[in-house]
Amino acid sequence: MTSFLKRTAIRLWSRKVEMGLGIRVTAAAFAALAVAIALHLRLPLWAVLTSIIVTQMSVGRSLKATRDYLIGTIGGAIYGGAIAILVPHHGEAGLLAVLVLAVAPLAFVAAINPGLNVATVTAIIVLLLPTMGQMSPFESAVDRILEVAVGAITGLLVSFLVLPSRAYSQIRINSARVLDLLADAVQELLAGLTRGRDNDALHALQDGIGQAINGLNAIGVEAERERSAKLSHGPDPGPLLRTTLRLRHDVVMIGRATVTPLPINLQARLAQPLARLSETMSGYLKSSAEALRLGAGAPAIWPVQTALEAYAAEVAAMRSEGLTRGLPGDMTERFFALGFSLEQMRQNLKDLERCVSEWVERSTSTARAAEEPPEIN
Repeated sequence: MTSFLKRTAIRLWSRKVEMGLGIRVTAAAFAALAVAIALHLRLPLWAVLTSIIVTQMSVGRSLKATRDYLIGTIGGAIYGGAIAILVPHHGEAGLLAVLVLAVAPLAFVAAINPGLNVATVTAIIVLLLPTMGQMSPFESAVDRILEVAVGAITGLLVSFLVLPSRAYSQIRINSARVLDLLADAVQELLAGLTRGRDNDALHALQDGIGQAINGLNAIGVEAERERSAKLSHGPDPGPLLRTTLRLRHDVVMIGRATVTPLPINLQARLAQPLARLSETMSGYLKSSAEALRLGAGAPAIWPVQTALEAYAAEVAAMRSEGLTRGLPGDMTERFFALGFSLEQMRQNLKDLERCVSEWVERSTSTARAAEEPPEIN
């Protein structure tokens, strides 16, 4: 029973970001309903729904959702209200014609800017709601704006005050995940030169890397939004994101150079240098990922440099002995492309060392500042 509770606690802790979002969404819905009732809004439902929509995984994402939702709502309410007031629509045929006039332009705008797709929905509500109740189109537009404003402001305040999740902290977590996947891919690809490749495992790794990179780029945009709004303080996320992407490209190049195993005579000479290089490169990537997660202990790059120099020395010795002369043209091309890709990856790993050190130092200084007692004059 104790081990079960421990495993459950570990799993829940690993999902603390998602748990925080659940708590924020619940708090936002509760607060929006309470405020809507206190203000005697006609339809508190829209305030609650809006608060849920704008409460996102990070503060940066909540800022964008709130901005887009408010702009779309105000624009849709004004346009829908103007159509309802200025264009006569008596009877079902007139109502259908006005509905087309209201929806078509806003749908076109939403197709160009998907962030404003709520404008179409708002215009429809403003246009049709007066036909179901005792209110004018103007009152419908005003009510809709007030309800959405209450929900948006409530959701944004909850995102700031209740277990706030900054995109900056998520960048470190997601970057670490990408680096772990890259480490596994490097290990599998280099091992394939001597034993053949497990294509199913590699496809799964590549798919996971692609998804992780996409998620990291999205969080990077949110972090930059927080940084521009002075909501987060830290290093520029751009260099870390660009370096991670370049490392992914290096892995792709290594994958193209390791399609087939090396000839037996080359395997015997390169098995040990390749194993050492695979161990050091994957180990460095995993250690960098751990440093980003924990915010301390940036690893040293010299083991990778030493292993790569040993590999290059062995390749040079093989060339001087003439062992590479009898290789087929495509094998020769891939063999030397591998050396170029590994050297390129070494340079990008040096950039990663600088990026990780910057993030770790900033994290450590921030933690120390938080631990220091305030000065008393």
